[in-house]
Amino acid sequence: MARLRTPGQVQAWLNALPYNTEVGGETLRSFRGVVRTGTAHCLEAALSAAVILEQHGYPPLVLSFESLDLLDHVIFVYRTRTGWGSVARSRDPGLHGRRPLFATPRALALSYFESYIDFTGRIKAYAVVDLRVMGGYDWRLSDKNVWKVEQMLLDWPHRRITSSDRKADAMRRRYRAFRDAHGYKPWKYYRGRERWTALPEEFARRG
Repeated sequence: MARLRTPGQVQAWLNALPYNTEVGGETLRSFRGVVRTGTAHCLEAALSAAVILEQHGYPPLVLSFESLDLLDHVIFVYRTRTGWGSVARSRDPGLHGRRPLFATPRALALSYFESYIDFTGRIKAYAVVDLRVMGGYDWRLSDKNVWKVEQMLLDWPHRRITSSDRKADAMRRRYRAFRDAHGYKPWKYYRGRERWTALPEEFARRG
């Protein structure tokens, strides 16, 4: 916690961790569990970022996405004088962090729309939640799975994002064509990549 003082440093730390594929069964580890195991999936990464950066003056805010295919995503979000940014970990290259350059949480959420689309995914809503609403529940350092966080986010009212079916279908066709041609998930063709933070090496070495 003392060493990782900025969102960029936390993002670099998370990028270096293997993604938690939950081989032995589903998990939702606190920051303590992530440090112990050395892996993290998206919500575990968001919680870890919240715990670390809370110690350096950032509110523990997360942004929850709802997807049409029910494969939701959660990221840590923060605000600076230049705008809203995020820290995140994902199996998809386009769903990692964003630099603090977005005027509103909605604008930040919309920056994920195109890169969220794969064979089935499409953002339909988002919500920003301050994890301090959990009160005395130990989501920060518990030795157990913190399933109550996941349920709280599922229950939380989300703001709808309306989008064009035609545009989304075109993005999906492009994604399918790239996967068919190359065999891995794209990232270089997405617009707005200059606002992304650095990707984990597993993605960055691929074009």
